[in-house]
Amino acid sequence: MRIARFAHAKGMSFGVVEGEPEAGPSGLTVAEIDGHPFGQVTFSGARWALSDVRLLSPILPSKVVCVGRNYAEHAAEHGSEVPKEPLLFLKPSTSVIGPRDAIRLPIFSRQVEHEAELAVVIGAPGARRADRAAAERAIFGYTCANDVTARDLQRADGQWTRAKGFDSFCPIGPWITTGLDVTDLEVRCEVGRDPEEMEVRQLGRTQDMVFDVPALVSYVSHVMTLLPGDVVLTGTPAGVSPLVAGDTVTVRIEGIGELSNPVVPVG
Repeated sequence: MRIARFAHAKGMSFGVVEGEPEAGPSGLTVAEIDGHPFGQVTFSGARWALSDVRLLSPILPSKVVCVGRNYAEHAAEHGSEVPKEPLLFLKPSTSVIGPRDAIRLPIFSRQVEHEAELAVVIGAPGARRADRAAAERAIFGYTCANDVTARDLQRADGQWTRAKGFDSFCPIGPWITTGLDVTDLEVRCEVGRDPEEMEVRQLGRTQDMVFDVPALVSYVSHVMTLLPGDVVLTGTPAGVSPLVAGDTVTVRIEGIGELSNPVVPVG
């Protein structure tokens, strides 16, 4: 099932995206559900063509918990070792944006980079001190994410809050896919100005994670309680590189879909 959050003429709703993504947006519809998607899904009866609504970030998390250096090649490209335990940091909820929302380059940085990542969305009843089995049960689904990073500020500060925390620095979407086996999925990032000539910057597979998804959710839950709707970013493959105003950056994850965002200067 693909759960989207979307804006339409009458407001904002959650819905189930129907149809095959290969057919393009014109072949997809979204069926509105009553209330929140955590729990029994019931349909309101309203339905729209996907092209007639605007997709929003599929969830508004209380926190985004991120994992650094969870792909060995990414750690190596920054001259770092793979950590013995998951390396955690946070992105504020105010950094979250949705599909096609603009990534805004801050005036404080001259080196803003993309990081394509598989994102885990926590479901009801959350996770606290969960073992591996309980961590798996706590997962509602998965989506695409971009852990946008001001790399020069990350190096200068010695800790990552400012570099990772600017408004618009956490695109997620396009929807949450449930019931997906994520042990070996392709993670791809493309950047360019012409949709027909996008450059592949990152290409990896989730099987290359140092710590897999259940291990990460379990580990995080022993540090902080994960609430329904919270998001865990699982690390990025090698190939991160700078973004400039005028670029479009697209994260594609096998079995989920694609998340595209334009890059603009701060006005």
